[in-house]
Amino acid sequence: MASDELARELQPRLAADPAPLFNPSTPEEIPVKASDPVPGPQKKAVVVIANDDTSELTAKLTRRLCINNGNAAPKQAKVFNPYTEFKEFSRKQIKDMENIFKRFDSGKDGFIDLMELKMMMEKLGAPQTHLGLKNMIKEVDEDFDGKLSYREFLLIFRRAAAGELLEESGLMALARLSEIDVSTEGVMGARAFFEAKVQALKVGSKFEAEIREEQEERKRQELDRKRRQAAFKELQSAFCS
Repeated sequence: MASDELARELQPRLAADPAPLFNPSTPEEIPVKASDPVPGPQKKAVVVIANDDTSELTAKLTRRLCINNGNAAPKQAKVFNPYTEFKEFSRKQIKDMENIFKRFDSGKDGFIDLMELKMMMEKLGAPQTHLGLKNMIKEVDEDFDGKLSYREFLLIFRRAAAGELLEESGLMALARLSEIDVSTEGVMGARAFFEAKVQALKVGSKFEAEIREEQEERKRQELDRKRRQAAFKELQSAFCS
């Protein structure tokens, strides 16, 4: 039959190229296409151990990373009014401290950085080591930016008046000497001046009294102006009549 004849013709071909048997114990090979992505090398976790010198930088970078990832909100800048926040100082004292701050802010950026603080302490006659300067900034650096803002500068005097600074600390020396010419008064004169200043601050705030006095002075000036205007009108009407 035709089917028997076809079988005899295919038999030699099957014997020459036998089909591979399926073996469930061996994994099946999947052909890889040229367009398929090539898997990259496995990434290994890297553990970084931060020492004391890099811990501050690590904290800053970690917070910045959290802000960028949306896990932490950036600090909102607050409007700073020294007269309302530092009521223990008089308006004149705050003005004097502002002038001192601006005098040593050689970069005119609203901050006293490490080098400016170094020059300031040398000018005041109380030079500090590099580590001492860093510790001075760190003690009042509330935003961890490594420099002193005007508000942080005022905090030095607040903590000094409250007795929260060590006697031999750099910040205490800054608070004592910043408003005294050491070349003429000497360190002992600066000490006596600062102690008298602290005693005056403890008596109470003079801020409200100064504000009321300024308001009364403006009222008196306004009243005098109205009186002069009335006198001028009377004189003018007398000449016209």
